[in-house]
Amino acid sequence: MQAQVRNVAGAESRTLLAHASAHASLGRAIRVAACAFAVALTAAAAQVTAPLPFTAVPLVLTPLAVMLTGAALGSRLGFLTQTAYLMAGAAGLQVFAPSVTLPPGALRLLGPTGGYLMAYPLAAFATGWLAERGWDRRYVTAAAAMLVGLTIIFVGGVAWLRAAGFAPSWTVAVATGFLPHIGFDLVKVLAAAAILPQAWRIAGRGQT
Repeated sequence: MQAQVRNVAGAESRTLLAHASAHASLGRAIRVAACAFAVALTAAAAQVTAPLPFTAVPLVLTPLAVMLTGAALGSRLGFLTQTAYLMAGAAGLQVFAPSVTLPPGALRLLGPTGGYLMAYPLAAFATGWLAERGWDRRYVTAAAAMLVGLTIIFVGGVAWLRAAGFAPSWTVAVATGFLPHIGFDLVKVLAAAAILPQAWRIAGRGQT
């Protein structure tokens, strides 16, 4: 009976990465490659950016990559992957969003967008944790899981703007760090949420 419970729990906690590598002889290599790809995807998404004239926080695609890779890799690997992304940026690699006003390298983490960046590992962990419990297999729950991750990023970003003195009040922090971005990010989440259930359907057909 206990073995059956463990089997059910294991089946429910599987991620897309675990599903892809479970029956492969190169399972570990697949996981390493997937993590490297997740870092590269996050870095590539950061290059798609649009500055806004009334805020130091630009529009970026990075949160979308954070949540998608977190869901695909799971909580632990999602957290480690986004931590590796931050470390690469802090080391001076050109993985952060290009900007003539935001500081480069490790100083980016202390700049106006530092709170958003430092929230990436937590957002990936939360999205991955929910995906491990099957939230990524249906559109509504996949969208909900990604909204949880997006909320973590916004909370981290807005709180940092206020705490670090980049915004003189909470009202300004919300007005510059949340309101200009939430509409764009919600559209991205609602569109991207369809990717996860579709990926599971493709993965299921691959084993039939």
